[in-house]
Amino acid sequence: MLTMNHSLMSPNLNDRPKGQEIDMVVVHYTGMQSAKAALKRLCDPAAQVSAHYLIEENGNIYQLVPNEKRAWHAGVSYWMGQHNLNDCSIGIELVNPGHDYGYRPFEKKQMQAALELMRCLIQSYPIPARRIVGHSDIAPTRKIDPGELFDWAWLAQHGVGLWPSPIPLKQETKDFYNFASHALEKIGYQIISSDKKDLIPVIQAFQRRFRPKKVDGNLDQETITIINGMVSLLT
Repeated sequence: MLTMNHSLMSPNLNDRPKGQEIDMVVVHYTGMQSAKAALKRLCDPAAQVSAHYLIEENGNIYQLVPNEKRAWHAGVSYWMGQHNLNDCSIGIELVNPGHDYGYRPFEKKQMQAALELMRCLIQSYPIPARRIVGHSDIAPTRKIDPGELFDWAWLAQHGVGLWPSPIPLKQETKDFYNFASHALEKIGYQIISSDKKDLIPVIQAFQRRFRPKKVDGNLDQETITIINGMVSLLT
């Protein structure tokens, strides 16, 4: 059973749009030097940021915003044709210094707590597996969290989220960027165009999530087969 600390509540919240259901989870890292600093910022009215939950590295969970309220964590965002994802999502912050302060693997107790929390949310709300995402998925030109060290594969093995198996393309194609633009859009990403320069941050976001060992924005064969595997998983 989940135990949560309710001693801190963020003032940075407002009402969700009338009739809006909760159908999404967005995972972040705090990107700050300590849990104390992150909690202070998430509860500071001047910062104008918040999340529904914060999970410390030892597995302790703080609920900072009630689920029914709209927390301010996603910012300018897009997924599966929808903008303004604060409206429909639950935001979960995991304490981690992030890429600016010494990015490191997420602790086992922290991941276990995240798993249990997400399981509870899935049981409580109609949240499909494809709508459990990272901040970098919904804002690939702005954000890189929770980053390549967050273990999405482990979560999927335990029934939360999706993890594709690579599938080679059945037909020959000379325009891999055109294929990728359509496929990544089907998965949920916002596609501006099939031009390489526009696709690079989206490919990086996909790699960060599903091919974390090498995040370079190159549309190599391995990345193509994983993208194809993800599309096949959704159809």
